[in-house]
Amino acid sequence: MASLFGHGLVGFTLTKIGSAKASKALLFLAIVSAILPDLDVVTFGEIPYTHPFGHRGFTHSIVFALIWAVILAFIFTKTKKILFFVVIFLSTISHGVLDALTTGGKGVGFFIPFNNARFFFPWQVIKVSPIGVSKFFTNRGVQVILSELKYIGIPCVLIILFLRLKNKKVGK
Repeated sequence: MASLFGHGLVGFTLTKIGSAKASKALLFLAIVSAILPDLDVVTFGEIPYTHPFGHRGFTHSIVFALIWAVILAFIFTKTKKILFFVVIFLSTISHGVLDALTTGGKGVGFFIPFNNARFFFPWQVIKVSPIGVSKFFTNRGVQVILSELKYIGIPCVLIILFLRLKNKKVGK
């Protein structure tokens, strides 16, 4: 998996794409939604990795992202439901996308519950993050952060800078 930092940064960035002045609720929920699929790590050792509810299974699927986004859009907003839904959906599904770009694991179950197959993208460029806080604060954790800066951080910062420049021009 990518780290919580990388996933959260993507959720943050998506709120900026959706709206220059995203609500605090949308910002918070997008970041949480980008991290949420990794709640399945609590099943590590209890449920087999390749089981539909194992790690990188259902909570990393398109169906889960759709259900989660619909629920949050109806609970947390009365206006701009479509924008809210899209940002939450993209934030949630971004988790599986980033995980499919990592160098470890057994793939991501994007199509669960319809197909239990696990997938990686051809470009596995993000170093897989160790599971557990103590393992993260090691040399391997540093390698993960450097990898994420390159493949997640820089693109997110460039997108945010582009949007700020664009919004300044529109405001003139």
